[in-house]
Amino acid sequence: MQEPEHTIMRTSLSRPQQLLGGDREMVIMAGLLAALMAVCVMTFTSFLLAVLGFGAAVALFARIGKVDPLMRRVYSRHLQYKDFYPAKGSIVIYAKPAKRSWR
Repeated sequence: MQEPEHTIMRTSLSRPQQLLGGDREMVIMAGLLAALMAVCVMTFTSFLLAVLGFGAAVALFARIGKVDPLMRRVYSRHLQYKDFYPAKGSIVIYAKPAKRSWR
């Protein structure tokens, strides 16, 4: 009898892309907002607040990324289908009907 063939799956191909431990797009957006705030106001206080805010955002995104790297995509999908899957406590539904279109 022949043994099944084993295929090596590299983790670099299946792992989500992260930047500084958090979701890549969210970290880039936080950096962009911090740079925008620092450059627009141009005071020492704004630079300090931008650096502290960016550090807090990256720490939060890294913590979220450690729990679930795909949290942003899952949450956006949840918001997209919110009307389609209304919360209900029993079999009988007293909610508004779902939209017909998926957009």
